[in-house]
Amino acid sequence: MANDQLPFFDDDSDKEASVTPPAAAEAATESPDAVGVPAEAADRPRRRRGRRVLIGSLSILGVLVLAVAGVLGYYLKSVDNALSQAPRADILPTVPGNLTAPSGSGGSASPGPKTGIDVPAPDAANAMNIVIMGSDSRGTDRGRSDTLILMHISGDRKKVYLISFPRDMWVSIPGYGNAKINAAYSWGGPTLAIQTLENLVHVRVDHAAITDFTGFTDLVDVIGGISVYNNQASRSDGVTFPMGQLNLNGKDALIYTRERYDLANGDLDRAARQRDVIKAIFKKVLTPEVLANPSKFNAVAQKIAPNVTVDSGFTNAAIEKLALSMRVTSVDDVRSLQAPVSGFAVSADGQDYDVVNTPVLAQLATALANDQMELYWQQHKNDQRVTAP
Repeated sequence: MANDQLPFFDDDSDKEASVTPPAAAEAATESPDAVGVPAEAADRPRRRRGRRVLIGSLSILGVLVLAVAGVLGYYLKSVDNALSQAPRADILPTVPGNLTAPSGSGGSASPGPKTGIDVPAPDAANAMNIVIMGSDSRGTDRGRSDTLILMHISGDRKKVYLISFPRDMWVSIPGYGNAKINAAYSWGGPTLAIQTLENLVHVRVDHAAITDFTGFTDLVDVIGGISVYNNQASRSDGVTFPMGQLNLNGKDALIYTRERYDLANGDLDRAARQRDVIKAIFKKVLTPEVLANPSKFNAVAQKIAPNVTVDSGFTNAAIEKLALSMRVTSVDDVRSLQAPVSGFAVSADGQDYDVVNTPVLAQLATALANDQMELYWQQHKNDQRVTAP
């Protein structure tokens, strides 16, 4: 099948049933299948559910990579022209979420010993948080956010942290009560999704991007393919992905990043694959093979920006200013994380969901607020992964 024939969303047979959002029944009319699964789902084998999934969220990271290269002297005109194609919209909340950070490194739920993350970094005031969302909208249905990543850029601009928030995390959504985090996008669009995330991690979101992945399937082909390490074998759409180092073209990269049913931990493992692909693209774009080839560089630039909608304040000048300040020297400075989950449960109405690890989340919130993500990463990078039952 050719790349342009592949769907950008994964249509599955176990579609989620319609439910009425708590405290806001009228919102259900905007997205009739917003969230929820049949009650009998509790008896099914544990698999992360959902109709569709995006190939990953390289959007702002990719634009930033191009801007960095451009500002440093490579094809600035191509970069600026590409950035001008990125649609802008008022998607940041006018009323921010709860920004009161938990006290201490462990928060109120886990006071524990001091770990250093409760002490602000010298450049904490310059840190930046960018939310990357991928929606599964179709037609007039707003859809749900199947991809939700918080990109934290350290105040000294030497590190970037990609933090995935699993779509099934059970959180408090302002005005609606408790639900899966992906329901926020369905009920209130990107604005409510951002406000929900701000409430969860107690930090202000500076910028946001919504990805429209039209054109992204062949981006991998434009850069000559990518290489990723696959830590578990899987098979999807007739393609086998053995354990070990993989070289992926655009078509296979799409299949690789949307698979969840053949992975031990479903959506959690899929999110890890998405982050790996983001890093692989980041790494490939920064190679001489791309940067030293004007025609290839221009082709990459033209593929990225038009497929990203950013907040109205994230202008070309703002992106290029941020890029000029970056001090990332290699892909190793891009850290990959998952928001902490302690296990799985089933709601009263039969929804499978991921249980938030509250004490560790409090530590993450404190690390974000104080720009001590490197300490948090060092302390938690080897945490034992929660496994699905």
